[in-house]
Amino acid sequence: MLCVLALTRDVTGQEQPGTRLIAGSEVQPLSLSPSALANTGGTLLLAATDRRIGYELWKFDRARNATVLIKDIRPGMPGSYPSSMHAIGGTLFFSADDGTAGSELWRSDGTAAGTYLVKDINAGPAPSTPSFLANVNGVLFFAADDGKHGFELWRSQGSPESTALVADINVGPAGSAPRYLTRVGGKLFFAATDQAGGTELWVSDGTSAGTRRVKDIRRGPEDSSPEWLIDVNGTLFFVANDGSHGFELWKSDGTESGTVMVKDISRGAASARPRHLANIGGTLFFAATDGERGVELWKSDGTDRGTVLVKDINPGRGNSLPNSFANMNGTAYFAATDGVLGAELWKSDGTESGTVLVKDIHPGAGSSSPGHLTQVGDRIFFSAGDGERGWELWKSDGSSAGTVLLKDLRPGKAGAYPNRFTQINDTLFFTADDDAGIARLWSIDAAGAVSTVSALRPEPQ
Repeated sequence: MLCVLALTRDVTGQEQPGTRLIAGSEVQPLSLSPSALANTGGTLLLAATDRRIGYELWKFDRARNATVLIKDIRPGMPGSYPSSMHAIGGTLFFSADDGTAGSELWRSDGTAAGTYLVKDINAGPAPSTPSFLANVNGVLFFAADDGKHGFELWRSQGSPESTALVADINVGPAGSAPRYLTRVGGKLFFAATDQAGGTELWVSDGTSAGTRRVKDIRRGPEDSSPEWLIDVNGTLFFVANDGSHGFELWKSDGTESGTVMVKDISRGAASARPRHLANIGGTLFFAATDGERGVELWKSDGTDRGTVLVKDINPGRGNSLPNSFANMNGTAYFAATDGVLGAELWKSDGTESGTVLVKDIHPGAGSSSPGHLTQVGDRIFFSAGDGERGWELWKSDGSSAGTVLLKDLRPGKAGAYPNRFTQINDTLFFTADDDAGIARLWSIDAAGAVSTVSALRPEPQ
C-alpha cells in the first residue's frame, strides 16, 4: 500500500513530509535531468542529462540509493542521446550516437562492459536511427535505414550477426517507413507504405517470405493509414479508413478475410475517429463520435452489436474527450469533461450507470486535466492541477475521499508536471520538476514516501 508518508529532510535540511534526498555521502550530487525511464529486468535504466557529461545512460543503484552513470558513450557535451528505449528481459535496447557511427542500435545490461553498439547498420557516420522498437518472443523488431533501402523492418537478437533487414517492403531507397509495431501473439503487426498499396496494415513472422500486406483496406495506392494498433485478447484492433466509411474501428487476425471493420460508428463517409484505444480487463475502451454526439466513451467486444456508446458524458454534441486510460481491477479510469466541471477524473465499469465522476479536483468549471494515469496495486497515480497549485502528484483509490494530493513537489502555482511513471518492484519512479523548475528523478516507495533521487558520477559501473 503506497499511502504512508515519512517525515524526513530535503536538500536544504528543512523537514518536509514524505520527502528525502537519496544521495551518497562520498561524492557531491550532480544535477540530473531525466527524460526516459525503462524497467530492465527489475532495474531502472534511464536517459538523462547532467551538466558535465551531457545526455547519457544511467541506472538506479538500490544499494547506494542513487543514480549512477552506466557509460559515457559519447564523451563530453552534448552526449550520445539515448532514445527509443525498449527492454527485453534484462537487456535494454536503444538508439544512441557515439560520435563516430551516428545514431545506431545499442544494448545495455546496466554495466559499462555490457553496454555496446550492436551493429553499425548504416556504416560510417550516417545514422540508421532505430525506432518503433518491439519485442516478439524475445526478438527485437524495429525500423531503421541502412542507407540503401530507406526505413525498413529490421530484427535483432542482440548480436551483429542476428541484426538484419527483414524485408525490403518498398523496394529501393525510399523505404516503407514501418511504424506502430505491435505484437499480437507471435505475430508482428505494423503500418507500412509501398507503391502498390499505399500505407496499409502489414504482418511479419520475422522472415522476408512471411512479411506481407494483410489487406489493401483502401484499394490501390491510396492510404488507409492504420493507427492506434492494440492487442486485446489476441485480436488486433486498430483504426483505418477504407475510403468509403472514413476512419473507423477495425480488427484483424492476420488474414485478409479476418481483417474487417468492426462497426461504422459514424454512418457513411464521416469518420468516428476512434482514439486512445485501451485494453481494460479484456474489453476495448476508446473515445469516438457517432456524428450525433460528440467525442464520447465507447467500448467493443469486437462485434458490431457489442460496439456501443458507454455514456454520453457531455450530453448532446458536446465532447467529453475521454483520454489517458488506466485499468484498475477491470475498471477504466480516465480524464473527461461533462461540459460543466471541466476535465476531471472519471471511472467506468462499462455500464452507463457505472460511469461516474471520481472527483472534481479543480472545483467548478476549471479543469484539473488528469494525465499519465498509472495503476500500482489498488491505487491510480497521476498528475493533476487543483487550481491552487500547479500540475502535481495525486493518487486515487477510486473514491472521492480517497483521491488526494500525494505531494506538492513544486510549491506554488508553477507545477512539477509528474510523468513517465515506471514501476520497479515495490517502487514507483517518475520525473518531475523541483523547486527551481529543473527536471528530476523521484520515487515513491512501498511505504508511500516520496523522494528526490540524486545523481552521482563515479567511474562507470
